[in-house]
Amino acid sequence: MNVLEQLKRLDEMPEWYKTMERSELEARARAVKERFGRRLFIPGHHYQKDEVIQFADATGDSLQLAQLAAKNNEAEYIVFCGVHFMAETADILTSDDQTVMLPDLRAGCSMADMADIFQVERAWAALMERFGETIVPLVYVNSTAAIKAFVGRHGGATVTSSNAKKMMAWAFSQKERIFFLPDQHLGRNTAYALGIRLDEMAVWDPHEEALQGADDLDKVKVILWKGHCSVHENFTVRQIEHIRRMKPGIHVIVHPECSWEVVQQADYAGSTKYIIETIRNAPPGTQWAIGTEMNLVNRLKHEHPDKEIVSLNPYMCPCLTMNRIDLPHFVWALESLERGAIVNRITVPKDIAAEAKEALDRMLSLA
Repeated sequence: MNVLEQLKRLDEMPEWYKTMERSELEARARAVKERFGRRLFIPGHHYQKDEVIQFADATGDSLQLAQLAAKNNEAEYIVFCGVHFMAETADILTSDDQTVMLPDLRAGCSMADMADIFQVERAWAALMERFGETIVPLVYVNSTAAIKAFVGRHGGATVTSSNAKKMMAWAFSQKERIFFLPDQHLGRNTAYALGIRLDEMAVWDPHEEALQGADDLDKVKVILWKGHCSVHENFTVRQIEHIRRMKPGIHVIVHPECSWEVVQQADYAGSTKYIIETIRNAPPGTQWAIGTEMNLVNRLKHEHPDKEIVSLNPYMCPCLTMNRIDLPHFVWALESLERGAIVNRITVPKDIAAEAKEALDRMLSLA
């Protein structure tokens, strides 16, 4: 077997990529990009490392990037710099002759992993028995393709943090109750903003297989899956109180994946796009404490030196799964592609993709 055949058989990154200097890796990435031209499209999520995001053809949130990939008819190959569920969504929305790759398959999402399809189906059966045909499911795009398909099959839709309020209002026009998964915090914060009281919400615990937190189940309007973002749940009210003592007059802005208590104490709460635009449009000299992923906070700090920007939690680590996409894995994926070896291809089975697309299309038609 010659060297080329050996390279084509590799399904893990060779160790030598880890020993390369950053300058060499960057030069190799630029060279592959130049040779592929428009045949290659690289979407990069806001939370990616700077060493990778510098090569992105587009930056944005997960759904925005998947939509851009779908609109890019010239791209034969899409190397998605994000996490697994994002690449799945890109595969669902792109054509059959486009190939979606993830540089490192370990790049997952702890929130998406908190709900698997078997747990969801058992929960749905129990909820149907208790509440009957009064529930419509909504699923955050931070979820697996299988769960998106489940939601599509049952007449529900996907949501993003940007349009969750609009989509929840739509869901209430369909049925009297909503089953929201997998992020309880986004669901709770959105429902509360629509006027739903906390005592009208209950939490489904997939491990106990039971509803929690409601005294009168007949009054429940929103059923929240017991899941969360491991990054955003680490922001606390105590941190807000501390930063305001240290820096009187500072503005606190957080993502709605933070807890209800944190969102209530913050000055502003909104999606990643909302946070970026708010900081961009803020007057020079203003002070901001941001409650979201550290890579993005550091990037905003660098891009807006005329403002004082800090993380709400100065000891916060970047999203560990997002950080799986590093420069060595990125270059390995590109060079493997150039050798004719498609590594870490993300393919959603057609039946699952079709039903997941129903859930996505319902959202896209409304929001």
